[in-house]
Amino acid sequence: MLERFEDLTAGVTQVYKNIQRIKKQRMNSLGLKGTQVMCIYYLSIHPGGMTAADLSRITVEDKASISRILAELEEEGYITYKTEPGRKYRAPALLTEKGRETAVKIQQLILQATEAGGQGLTDEEREIFYRALFQIADNLSALLTNLSK
Repeated sequence: MLERFEDLTAGVTQVYKNIQRIKKQRMNSLGLKGTQVMCIYYLSIHPGGMTAADLSRITVEDKASISRILAELEEEGYITYKTEPGRKYRAPALLTEKGRETAVKIQQLILQATEAGGQGLTDEEREIFYRALFQIADNLSALLTNLSK
């Protein structure tokens, strides 16, 4: 049982660190940081826009950090807000043309990394892996909820 714990934590840590390294290396070529990239990515798949709270939930980053990142992305011309000027609070952020062009590049890089990471797996193996991964995540979340009571 303890060996499974070691395997799980070592495997998850190695995957996470490799993803972070790939993000840093590939996204530096776009002049962006990892969380900025994730915000642009999520905004690209939600063309109606997303609020800072929405992005915070989906990226698992705190809202203050997301607000800072959105301010940087707006300043650099990647996003705009779906609202009256000066009233950004709770307004959905939208990609600008520059943001949409960058999102296409980001999606290409994500696709390359995803294909490389999944080499040697059948579709069935991939499906089983993700189902098991998310079951473990849900189980650990439930444990955390119980521990905090």
